[in-house]
Amino acid sequence: MSSQPTTKTPAKKRASRQTVGYGELLRGNRPFRLLWLGQVVSQMGDWFDTIAVYTIALRLTGSSRSVALIMVARFLPTVVLGPGAGVIADRFSRRSIMIAADIMRAIVVLGFLFVRRPDQMWLVYLLTVLQLAFSAFFEPAKTAAIPSIVSDRELVPANAIAAVTWSVMLTLGAAIGGFVTGLFGTNAAFILDSLTFVASAILIGSVSFPHRPPRVKSKATVGKVLGITETIEGMRYVNHRPRVLAYLLVKPAWGMGGGILTLLAVFGERVFPVAGKAATGIGVLFTARGIGTAVGPFIARRWAGETRSQMQNAIAIGFLIGGAFYIAFGVTHSFAFALLFLAIAHAGGSILWVFSTVLLQRATEDQFRGRVFAAELGLATLTMAASNYLVGELMDRFGLSPRVVTAGVGTFFMMPGIIWFLTQKWWDRKEKFPPSAVTTEQIAAAMETEHFEI
Repeated sequence: MSSQPTTKTPAKKRASRQTVGYGELLRGNRPFRLLWLGQVVSQMGDWFDTIAVYTIALRLTGSSRSVALIMVARFLPTVVLGPGAGVIADRFSRRSIMIAADIMRAIVVLGFLFVRRPDQMWLVYLLTVLQLAFSAFFEPAKTAAIPSIVSDRELVPANAIAAVTWSVMLTLGAAIGGFVTGLFGTNAAFILDSLTFVASAILIGSVSFPHRPPRVKSKATVGKVLGITETIEGMRYVNHRPRVLAYLLVKPAWGMGGGILTLLAVFGERVFPVAGKAATGIGVLFTARGIGTAVGPFIARRWAGETRSQMQNAIAIGFLIGGAFYIAFGVTHSFAFALLFLAIAHAGGSILWVFSTVLLQRATEDQFRGRVFAAELGLATLTMAASNYLVGELMDRFGLSPRVVTAGVGTFFMMPGIIWFLTQKWWDRKEKFPPSAVTTEQIAAAMETEHFEI
């Protein structure tokens, strides 16, 4: 018999690419719904925790450098542990990894209850490192698991929901967290955060993930046991796919503007305190940030579309929007305009975050996904840590005003967008292995020809 008429193929492709509504996805996909509910409760507590930690640091030290060091403590564990976390996410059950990480974080955050004096700031840094060390294992496992519980046409709404949830929880958590911390103290925030991690672990424990294909067994070597071989294998996989590399570098480039987080804490204390309280001022600024990141994915999905070229163009525009409005935020003296500019800047940032995640999930095969997303997260946290530390030094050591530093951050944030526009056609043409044309076995064979072994 002859093959099916080619006239049906476009219709099938259109059907497979029909968009899925957000409510439809949450109602019809139980595994994603449970994973999402776990995100809701844990991230709400995270922002209670964040506002409380910043408040403790500023109260005990009065130094913006202490806030910058907390940022570094939050970011460096992912940089150090990222490669190993990616290997583990590809080697073991991603569900078990997420549950274990939630339980350990629930225990760690209770340690903040013992911080009372300035000479105990070391404990704040230590607990922050431990908390984010477990997060370094949780996040790659979660991001890598999403494509296994949603269809290809559900990827954009699934990631948009994840980003919007993060934003809404930031908005509510920062606002309520600032209020609760200012009214009841920091201990209440830490206890609530611990309980949310427990709730998240219970919800994720109810998710059934599809069985993954068995891993191909190979000779045990030192490099294999330590995960070095698999890490190098992941690096070579990315190296053979320029488009994957370009997508992977979006969030690290976004991290160049990460110093804005330190600046928001400083602005909340020195420039825009609310009712004379730094915690409330910080909470309101983070709320504006959350509103912007919440609306960004909705606007981008309707305005830009969901094709690869549309999302790639939207990423560059997102960088330009973010940078321009960071500059505007830094120079305005109106609190209302500051909140508006901050929201628009983070709308641009959320666009490039969501679209780069979707593009990377689609372009990366499951057996490499954990390593790729761990590398992305590690590089992003490295640039964010460097940006936050530099911001703190510019203000404390060199005496630059928060407004001047914010304008500088905005300028640097626009640069990746310009570079993306200039290089997009080049790395698109250089793509060696289109996902639809080359199998995993062919890529593995190509890697083996480079004769690398540990």
